[in-house]
Amino acid sequence: MIAEDLINHMIPPLKASDDAHKAIVWMEEFRCNHMPVVEDGKLLGFISEEIILEANDIDRHVGDFNLVGEKCFVSASTHFYDILKVAADNKLQSVAVLDDLQLYHGVITVQDTIASFAQTAAVQMPGGILVLSMNHNDYSLAEISRLIEENKTKVLSSIVKEEPLDPGKIRLTLKLNQVDLSRTVATLERFGYKVVGRYQESKPMGSERDRIDMLLRYLDI
Repeated sequence: MIAEDLINHMIPPLKASDDAHKAIVWMEEFRCNHMPVVEDGKLLGFISEEIILEANDIDRHVGDFNLVGEKCFVSASTHFYDILKVAADNKLQSVAVLDDLQLYHGVITVQDTIASFAQTAAVQMPGGILVLSMNHNDYSLAEISRLIEENKTKVLSSIVKEEPLDPGKIRLTLKLNQVDLSRTVATLERFGYKVVGRYQESKPMGSERDRIDMLLRYLDI
C-alpha cells in the first residue's frame, strides 16, 4: 500500500481564513486530533484543539495560530511503513500528501493506515507472533528463517526496530504461519536466540478491533 491509496477523501483541509470554532467542529465531526491547514494549494501545517485552547481565542483565524507539522507530509508513492514513520517523527496522527509540485493532495490518518495494514495477508492469515531480542551483529533473517523452517513453519512478515533502552540491540517481530510455536521457540533458544514475547492465536479473530489490537502488539507500538 502507498500513500495515494490511503488518502481519506472525507476529511477536507481548513483554509487559513477559517476561524478556530470551525476547526474544532470539524475535528469533532471527522474525529481527527489534527486538521491540515492549506492556502492556495500549499500546506501551512496542522492545527489541533490543544493549540486553540491554549490560545483561548475561538474567533481567531486558523492561519494566525502557531501551526505544527509543516514537514509532516509524504509523496503519493510513499510506502505505508514510511507514512507511519513520518507521523511518529512529527508526533501527529495525520500526514499530508503532496504532489510533485508540493501542492496539497489530501490527508492520511494513522488510524486508517493501521486499519488498512490489518487487512493485509500477513496479518489476516492465522498464525502466531514471536518477538526476539538480539545484538545488531547477531541479526541474520536468513539464518533465523532457516531455523524456523526446520520446524515446518514459514515467516509471513518481519519488523525490526531498535530496543528503546539499549541502542546496541534490536527487537525482531515475526509473524509465522503456525499457531503452536513451542517447537520453533525451543529451536531458536537452543541456538542462543532470546525470545522476549510470543502471541499465539487459538482461533480466527472476529472483529476489526481484535485485528487492530493484534496488529499493535505485532508492531509493538
